[in-house]
Amino acid sequence: MGRKRLIGIALLVVAQSAAGQGERAEPELVSPLGRALFALADTGDAVGQARGALAAHSDSVELLIALGQAQAGVWRYHDAIATYTSGIEANPDHALLYRHRGHRYISTRQFGKAVADLSRAAALDSTRFDIWYHLGLAHYLRGEFDAAVEAYRACRRAVASDDDLVAVSDWLWMALSRAGRHEEAAEVLTPIREGMDVEDNTAYYRRLLLYKGLLEEGAVAPAPDADDLQVATLGYGIANWILIQGDMDGAMAQFRRVVAGAYWPAFGFIAAEAELVRAAQ
Repeated sequence: MGRKRLIGIALLVVAQSAAGQGERAEPELVSPLGRALFALADTGDAVGQARGALAAHSDSVELLIALGQAQAGVWRYHDAIATYTSGIEANPDHALLYRHRGHRYISTRQFGKAVADLSRAAALDSTRFDIWYHLGLAHYLRGEFDAAVEAYRACRRAVASDDDLVAVSDWLWMALSRAGRHEEAAEVLTPIREGMDVEDNTAYYRRLLLYKGLLEEGAVAPAPDADDLQVATLGYGIANWILIQGDMDGAMAQFRRVVAGAYWPAFGFIAAEAELVRAAQ
């Protein structure tokens, strides 16, 4: 698609974003459990600033992605999806546009669309950790644990740090365990050790140490002053571990505690929600 078409689409995105910049009384979405979930107030005008940058350079895919990220940063995921969709119309072979839209389909609980987008992204660029990571998650949330394993194995081959290794190893261990492949799951824990250089993914790291028997459940539970994201992340991991041990009732109670929290875009929150939906079917 030509440059004029891209500019036209970018300007349309800017206009649509401007029309929706005010406070919203309607929820961003209603969860599969029936709970109204709301976006955040854009107190720092991050969306407005990103919109202005795109307006000044309307042929920039990077700035279009930045606008989508700003919208996602205040939990306006449908706006972000619309932004990425406009980019895909102009750039149908741009892997990162599918990667970001796929992520936001996860945020809005549209897991089938997420699998389609992230599979397309992986076909366009098979080297990126983040593409495989989100594809594995989309399969996992659908209960497609063997497919999640394959994506996470590809993701693990692209790790660049202990933080990356910890994040993907946690989900890979869970996917293998839920698929009943317990010997393979145990092998995932081989490189996990105390004293790893983990900065961003400490919650996943603590979960892995629990699986390996190096921490007790009580030591992994969220601290009283933990933020909502930590509560969701640690809470889901503990609940899933309890489920794997065979305690269905205990796991369901923990999943319900997770979805009672406020950080509804967290992967742990979304996963706990998906577990409760499947259990009710």
